[in-house]
Amino acid sequence: MEGTGVESWLRALGDILIGNLRSTMLPLPVDKGVCTRWAEGLGVPRGGDTIIYTSCLYQLVPAINKLVSLVGAASRVPELARRAPLGLMRALTKPDEAEVERMNGVVRRIAGLLRRSGVEFGYLYEEEPYSGALLYELGFEEAFKEYSAVVARALGRARRVITIDPHTHNLLKNVLPKYQRLDADVVNYMELVRGVKPSGAVEGGVVVHDSCLYSRYLGLRDAPRRLLNEAGVARREDPYVTGVATSMCCGGPVESINPSLSNSIAAARARDLSRLSKTIVVACPICLGNLSRNAPSGVRVVDLAEAIS
Repeated sequence: MEGTGVESWLRALGDILIGNLRSTMLPLPVDKGVCTRWAEGLGVPRGGDTIIYTSCLYQLVPAINKLVSLVGAASRVPELARRAPLGLMRALTKPDEAEVERMNGVVRRIAGLLRRSGVEFGYLYEEEPYSGALLYELGFEEAFKEYSAVVARALGRARRVITIDPHTHNLLKNVLPKYQRLDADVVNYMELVRGVKPSGAVEGGVVVHDSCLYSRYLGLRDAPRRLLNEAGVARREDPYVTGVATSMCCGGPVESINPSLSNSIAAARARDLSRLSKTIVVACPICLGNLSRNAPSGVRVVDLAEAIS
């Protein structure tokens, strides 16, 4: 993808994202029910002063994984991709059911961690919109400005919003207030969780892959390390691999534009991390998806919520 090809694909991608957001409040053509499955049977109330806001990002990872494999072909024929029937797009991005259940399991585990820490919260259910982070991060600022009103309205009655991923947290803390009024206090789940134990899902030492947003822009680099320490999970660090200034991105931010480049960045990052441990712990759904797809054989990538209980 070079020159005008990139520009054509970006315009088409913008149209696809905006069209999906306007019809379902999700960036991808997936069944809205995938966003709420995690809450089944948990008795999470609707709304309230404190809400957990998933932005459906973990739940979208399986569809994103499927979509990345199609981006290369779609970018070569952007007009065809833009005009593809919704039913066809849903069929092409239909995720693996085991991946769907795993991602919903991560969100359920986060909810359980909060409850065991004494945090009471509600949920927006079908009314929960995607945050719009991808629009903003890809540079579609005017479209985000319009869509941001949807997010602000959905969150408007809450006094505290609990986020569970770095992209949504950054969006609510640093971006949305530029366009919309948000009176709620925004806090990340890692800041609230206490009294954790090892889950049994990891053995031996682990290495943390830091989300660029958590580590460099949100002041939450130590949050996953604190929880792993509290759970008694040994960590392996190297100043040239896991330092603030030296740790690499997972490559996820460019996966919708240039999946080949994204995969090569992720593969290099996973190789570096695997020299410290064969178990990589992440606290971001985009990092989880991108590193998992590109990790060397024998290397596991697990979410923080899967490593503690």
